[in-house]
Amino acid sequence: MEWLEIAVRISPDGVELVSELFQELGAGGVIIEDPAVILQYAARTHPDEWAVSPETTKPDRPVVKGFLPVDSGLEKRLEKLASALSHLALSPKPEVVTRTVLEEDWANTWKQYYKPMHVGQRLVIKPSWEDYQAGKDELVLELDPGMAFGCGSHPTTSLCLKLLEKYICGGERVYDVGTGSGILAIAAAALGASRVVAVELDPVACRAAVENVERNRAGEKVRVVQGNLLDTVKDRADLVVSNIIASVIISLAPDAAEALASGGLLITSGIIHPRAGEVRSALEAAGLAVCEQLEDGEWVAIVAKKTS
Repeated sequence: MEWLEIAVRISPDGVELVSELFQELGAGGVIIEDPAVILQYAARTHPDEWAVSPETTKPDRPVVKGFLPVDSGLEKRLEKLASALSHLALSPKPEVVTRTVLEEDWANTWKQYYKPMHVGQRLVIKPSWEDYQAGKDELVLELDPGMAFGCGSHPTTSLCLKLLEKYICGGERVYDVGTGSGILAIAAAALGASRVVAVELDPVACRAAVENVERNRAGEKVRVVQGNLLDTVKDRADLVVSNIIASVIISLAPDAAEALASGGLLITSGIIHPRAGEVRSALEAAGLAVCEQLEDGEWVAIVAKKTS
């Protein structure tokens, strides 16, 4: 299958806007390349955990890449994208570059930069094609994201993993909303959750998540469901985790509160710092009490508790 890669070079305050726009257009995946974030991550990790390409660390504006299927609806999507970008009040104006990629190329070209990485106290994220000898008490998650978001390296994923490690005590029922590669669902199971439902709208990401669940022998605990946010789940959960974007989290808040058992926790990230206040307000309006905010650079994760 062919995909059109659309790379939008934009000022930092436009990153989330363009990411949301790609999501609305039905992009099969969205990638954010921010030189500042990459350099921060490289500086605080062991040299053999990440092979940083010089091209991705040049001082420059971030690039948001969206991948649209080359099909009969592509032209209309491109028209909507061009119109939306022209109306963004940003300076300098966004720069757009496109190229056609094959699904196999998209899924494999980034692998040379992805090495085993440590997250939190015990978690190690190991790509399926790399060897790694686990240390004492380490929980090794083997992952092949393919075309799905979530390999552990992005600050939002790392923040969620650290919070899962902190708050999962054992036996919890967990919903992972927007599971992507399945990394958070698999981590929750490894940390002791008794049952995890991983929800994902994108069928490509669903396939990647199912494969990763099988790769980690987590099938007895983790069930991957294709659906929109919490529309497909019925029972109450002890913990809901969602690493998406601020606007989706805001709209998700009432459903997340309804899906939680009394005393249950919502862990959410994908939030840039300027929008953290909006997210907190939405969570509180839904009846959730914010109990922790964790930050990594410009990214924020928020933990909220259902008290009723």
